[in-house]
Amino acid sequence: MTPLLRIIDLHKSFGELVVLDGISLDVERGQKVSIIGPSGSGKTTLLRCINYLEKPTSGHIHIDGTLIGEKEVGGRFVHLSDRELAKERAGIGFVFQRFNLFPHLTALGNVTIAPQKVLGLSHDQAEARAREMLQKVGLGHKIDQYPERLSGGQQQRVAIARVLAMQPKLMLFDEATSALDPELIGEVLRVMRQLAEEGSTMVIVTHEIQFAGEVSDWVIFMDHGKIVEQGPPAQVLFDPQQPRTREFLKHIQDR
Repeated sequence: MTPLLRIIDLHKSFGELVVLDGISLDVERGQKVSIIGPSGSGKTTLLRCINYLEKPTSGHIHIDGTLIGEKEVGGRFVHLSDRELAKERAGIGFVFQRFNLFPHLTALGNVTIAPQKVLGLSHDQAEARAREMLQKVGLGHKIDQYPERLSGGQQQRVAIARVLAMQPKLMLFDEATSALDPELIGEVLRVMRQLAEEGSTMVIVTHEIQFAGEVSDWVIFMDHGKIVEQGPPAQVLFDPQQPRTREFLKHIQDR
């Protein structure tokens, strides 16, 4: 069976700076993959390339067997137009470090807008789905609140509801708790854990090592734009084979 996500020899450079250096990865349907590693190792850039928020320097990404961000024309690959790309992105949910909510819209408005604009749902259909998704993330009682009246954890849960309303095939989480106060982290992780238990396909960049160990089927350790080690959580997190992985985990534990 074709993996839901296939990354083939992905490279990304910004000028002379090499950020991704030959990443290849398969993610199966329903799989939960956590990516850990030091700052600057390329984790966020990898997610942004999967969603084509960054154009890879070389390499290819397939989702559900379809090339993402490009097409083959006359034996060469050309980038998609913005309109074509927007259509492809509809199947990829991205939860950012920062919540990126529209400040002039309520929680309900923030979740309703994309299904209307991108998926073409009627207002009533989109609003019904938005209400359902806000209820799912525990914010059914906050639908009329504007972002400034919500805590950071609540704003991030609205952002997750916004992604869920698009019914994506693949969900990408980029350090979804890193902008939160410590006491608010748990409420977001609970929602992510629930999605994992329900069988969502998730690629999670996180510094929450315990969480990665609990929810992941597969853990990847990245450093200097490369995959240094990967495998089941029990191996990578508790019996790492590579010295660099052991060094990183020891540093995390010592903090």
